[in-house]
Amino acid sequence: MTNRIKEFRARHNITQDELAKRVNVRRETIVFLEKNKYNPSLKLAYDLAQVFSVRIEDLFILNDIFNDDTNGKQEK
Repeated sequence: MTNRIKEFRARHNITQDELAKRVNVRRETIVFLEKNKYNPSLKLAYDLAQVFSVRIEDLFILNDIFNDDTNGKQEK
């Protein structure tokens, strides 16, 4: 899963620290989210989407969940 948090933060001129405070997490959590090293809980995803007044699916993009790791081909 990837996300557009950094993009939306820039649009809204919000720092990582300010965003973290708004959704009640540490700034490091925002850093890890922006680097795609952490997948948020549904509650956190919802709270982040609310800050930017967008849908969760506008902020988070699900990647290739049907990828078969054994041969690299997609399965449906």
